[in-house]
Amino acid sequence: MSARSVDVRLVKAGRTKIRYPAEVVSDDGTLLTVRAPWAADGVRDFGFVRFEPGDVFTEHYWRDRWYAVKEVRTGEGALKGWYCDVTRPASVRGSEVVVEDLDLDLWVPADGGEVLRLDEDEFAASGLQERDPVAAAAALQALDALEALAREGRLPGADQETGLR
Repeated sequence: MSARSVDVRLVKAGRTKIRYPAEVVSDDGTLLTVRAPWAADGVRDFGFVRFEPGDVFTEHYWRDRWYAVKEVRTGEGALKGWYCDVTRPASVRGSEVVVEDLDLDLWVPADGGEVLRLDEDEFAASGLQERDPVAAAAALQALDALEALAREGRLPGADQETGLR
């Protein structure tokens, strides 16, 4: 496949949260993998990791899974870890990838440290469980599945990079 660009659009609560260009690495019709530099302005310090200008994200979007996995590296190539978003399955239309964020996230540090479940309070406050209980159940199942994959070292690239299994 020749390199092509797409725009990744992350939607939250019906509004575009961020939009950024990315280069397609591969697309098998189910799994789309793109690479993009850190797209937000400045540094974002979460306490457990800092995303900053120069960081490179290799992002894996499935059309049939309720999550996305983003491998995060420094500009020099050192692996920071994996930021996993619970989302509705990705929608790819032409040169646009649309992903609906469902608030739940998982951080998996490259050093094998503690896997962190994030934003469960935001998810509870979002009202999704009342508005769309089927989607809410799928989101919770996706978070559990991501955590199991992380603990087994089966996130994209995890076994090659860290030796986790």
